[in-house]
Amino acid sequence: MSDPVDVDDDLAERRRAARELGAALRELTDAAVRTEVDAATLTELAEQVRALVPPLTATSRGRGEPATIDGGRRARRTYNPASGPGNPIAPPMRVEVVDGTAVGRCTLGLAYEGPPSYGHGGISALLLDQILGHAHATRGKPGMTVKLALRYRRPVPLETPLRIVGRVERVDGRWTESVATISTEDDPDTVLVEASGVFAVPSAEQARRLFGELERLVR
Repeated sequence: MSDPVDVDDDLAERRRAARELGAALRELTDAAVRTEVDAATLTELAEQVRALVPPLTATSRGRGEPATIDGGRRARRTYNPASGPGNPIAPPMRVEVVDGTAVGRCTLGLAYEGPPSYGHGGISALLLDQILGHAHATRGKPGMTVKLALRYRRPVPLETPLRIVGRVERVDGRWTESVATISTEDDPDTVLVEASGVFAVPSAEQARRLFGELERLVR
């Protein structure tokens, strides 16, 4: 039987390596969306990148299988698409909870561009949905999005440190109503995008129906 300390050390090392790979892939993605090199170079690089796929898929998980790298902890999501440091499509947003308010910070590169020099509206929705989820979780259990409404007041600038804030305004049993905003770190009082959301903790029956054996990760 493996020593628990050895298992913990292995998970910690794998998480560190996953973060490193995620960061490297974000660098690659940023370079890919900025590049103006010729077609021959692009084709050659595409072949090199595809050659990296087999080693990564030698051991892999499928839909419905949690990442073992998270160690079975629902709060640790290494590959979350908004905040997971191991996910190459995540900015990633770093989140902390201060006095019951969830505060996220990130900077969007050109990979998230919608209108020239500004972020895609769908990325704003992703960040706001994530921070609202963190706000709901301050009540003790994670929840699922039931309703999400956004108002885009001003475009969100790229390559600019952002501040994403979410807080719960009303609690009704398993349900919460929350609000969130995106602003820049330099001008936190000027709201760029605002959102309101309704989140709910799944009932035991809903959790079993939706997640099966993974129910323990959402309860």
